Amino acid sequence: MASEMVASNLDLRPGVCVKIVGDVLPDAKGFRLNLGQDELNLALHFNPRFSEFDDNNTIVCNSRQEGSWGSEQRESNFPFLPGTTVEVCMAFEGSQFTVKLPDGSQINFPNRLNLETINYFQVNGDFKLKSLTFE
Repeated sequence: MASEMVASNLDLRPGVCVKIVGDVLPDAKGFRLNLGQDELNLALHFNPRFSEFDDNNTIVCNSRQEGSWGSEQRESNFPFLPGTTVEVCMAFEGSQFTVKLPDGSQINFPNRLNLETINYFQVNGDFKLKSLTFE
């Protein structure tokens, strides 16, 4: 069963890591972790896809400005398994984001919206959030 959680008015500055711990559902098709200004302005859309939108075991990163999606960045390293607990750290570094994956690898994604602060976090899809911390 897909779920959603939204946090707003966060005022996160460069140097912070958003640490997400949760359970990937046993029948997961995909989930999304979003950071940005609001739902229509996402500086980082992080979307592991198990079997969703014609993708299999692919991580898609993107940005969204005024509701319009940018060009996708696709990653073939896929350290997620249905039915497991995972930890992802999304570091806001000003000009880019660094996403630390469960296997210790990382993905870099540019801050295309040039946001100076992150005010919005959203998780949805086949993921049960267990904890959310800002480090």
